[in-house]
Amino acid sequence: MIRTLSALLTVSLCFSGGAYAQEPNPKQPAPITQAAPEANKNDSFYEQLNVFGEVLERIRTDYVKETEEKDLIEAAINGMLTSLDPHSAYHSAEDFKNMQVELRGEFGGLGIEVTMENSLIKVMSPIDDTPASRAGLLSGDFITHIDDKPVVGMALDDAVKKMRGPVNTKVTLTIRRADQAPFDVTLTRDIIEIQSVKSEVIDQVGYVRVRRFNENTFTALKSALETIEKKTPSVLGYILDLRNNPGGPLDQAVSVSDAFLDEGEIVSTRGRDPKEIQRFFAKKGDLTNGKPVVVLINEGSASASEIVAGALKDQGRAILIGEKSFGKGSVQSIIAMPGHGAIRLTTALYYTPSGVSIQATGITPDIIVPIARLETLDYKANRESDLIGAITNGQTPANDQEAPETKDTLPKDTPKEDQSPKKDNGNDKGKPDAFTAPEKPADDYQVSRGVDLVKALALYNRQKK
Repeated sequence: MIRTLSALLTVSLCFSGGAYAQEPNPKQPAPITQAAPEANKNDSFYEQLNVFGEVLERIRTDYVKETEEKDLIEAAINGMLTSLDPHSAYHSAEDFKNMQVELRGEFGGLGIEVTMENSLIKVMSPIDDTPASRAGLLSGDFITHIDDKPVVGMALDDAVKKMRGPVNTKVTLTIRRADQAPFDVTLTRDIIEIQSVKSEVIDQVGYVRVRRFNENTFTALKSALETIEKKTPSVLGYILDLRNNPGGPLDQAVSVSDAFLDEGEIVSTRGRDPKEIQRFFAKKGDLTNGKPVVVLINEGSASASEIVAGALKDQGRAILIGEKSFGKGSVQSIIAMPGHGAIRLTTALYYTPSGVSIQATGITPDIIVPIARLETLDYKANRESDLIGAITNGQTPANDQEAPETKDTLPKDTPKEDQSPKKDNGNDKGKPDAFTAPEKPADDYQVSRGVDLVKALALYNRQKK
């Protein structure tokens, strides 16, 4: 069948070429040398297509086991796409359906966003409040085995299928982390219900955590900002937390960026043709009314997260703190194949408003703030009021002057000597500790730095007025 198709296409090509041919003018020889390279290129293409048909036929007739033509064709298509880059792939009809469910914000699995690198599965981001995050998986971890089966030679989609499964069943991942011995983590599969946005107020600063982008992210963000403004009219500014956010739809990244901007470019995408540039601009209407904004990013912030961070940074609307982002600056188009599945194809790279591509480089924060644990030291210094015979200020007796109350920076029921996450595989010997953010944002060092920065910016703005 393949060879017949190839022959028909070749004949069609010949007839098509002849339809545009003209009788050569004896005084002006036909420019056959100009058409020859294109003809040779097409001939080579159809020769390769014939080779594919011959290989397929050989597998069908001679392979040691019977094969399904559908599986062979899908594997060939997926191999062609995955050879292009780590993000292009073929999705069967079932996979395509699962992808649509995932974009709606609910699916079953472990709660990690992964990609393929050097034939291994690389963790882009663990999603908050999922089996993966609770087990301490980190962005940058490599998965070398799934239930003792090596992932080398395994397609990314096949690896994802193996990690998914019935709820409450277990899967063991072998993890390779930089400069550490490989170790196993056993996780229990669960329904992953992603609350895209969560928010609260920390010391008069609005804290908004965008866990990942899906179809409802902008609506949830808008609602969160309105709730904060209503409950705390005196809010000083906002922290937008994009850490470990693996990204999502481009339109949602544009809308979230627009929520903090009144004007200016948000992002541009550029395809193979340099002239094909698509630009996205903010519309008037800053939902935060120009209040200070600090954006938190880390190595797990990817794709749509980097669009938002890059736009707010380049437009001077926010200060970025944290650690360098993941560096996924490519745009994937989902192209449905009617009656079959869909292909995910990299069709463009995106650029920040300053014209910089972050593909494979990432976004560097304005202020580097590494992951750290807060600890209040039991320390008391002598003050003027402690000196014998100190002169009082005439308003408060010396002995009654007290230092302002200091908040404990760790939860009161958390031992300061043990902040590592719980392990769930029952065998922690030799296993490295993994830091996960505290359950309460107020106890998070990077968030705490963000709160201080927002308050400082708000104070500075008041003084300017």
